[in-house]
Formats: sequence, structure tokens, C-alpha cells
Amino acid sequence: MTMQERIHQQLTALAPQHLEVLNESHMHSRGQETHYKAVIVSEQFAGLNSVKRHQKVYATMGELMSQIHALAIHTYTAEEWTQVGAAPASPVCAGGGKH
Repeated sequence: MTMQERIHQQLTALAPQHLEVLNESHMHSRGQETHYKAVIVSEQFAGLNSVKRHQKVYATMGELMSQIHALAIHTYTAEEWTQVGAAPASPVCAGGGKH
């Protein structure tokens, strides 16, 4: 199972109505599978601010978080997702980890 699949599987614990896990490692120059983006639409985020939502995702990811370098997290309730329709594009790597 790839790391992308492992992340996806772990995040299903949040009972998402929509879940995307993208491998964005190609945007970085090391050639390793270490950068991911998660778009999660779940009613478990209702009433939570962005910090609490991220904490919920980190708790759900557990030990898997220590095996990746970066996870861009975009969390929405179903109502919010209907309004925005898409997560923002990730920025191109600024070069901090480039060799």
C-alpha cells in the first residue's frame, strides 16, 4: 500500500462525505514521497475552528504523521464545501528542502 493510500485509509475514520488525498511530492525536488494534501469534508468539523479541525486530523493520523514531511490540510463541513467547491491550489515549493 502506498503512503497516499495509507493516509486516505486513516482519514476515513472522520466519516468524510468527500475525501481527496493528493501526493504533491512532485512539487519538491528531493524525489521522495513525503508531501501530501488532504481535502476532507466531514460533519465532524462542525462548530470547530481551523486549529481544532487540524488537531482532529493530526489525532486521526496518529503515528502516520511522523512518516511524512508535510501534509496540507483543508477541512470543510458539507455546507462550507458547497459554498467553496474546491480547496485552494498548493503553492510551489519555496526551495527550503532542495538539494
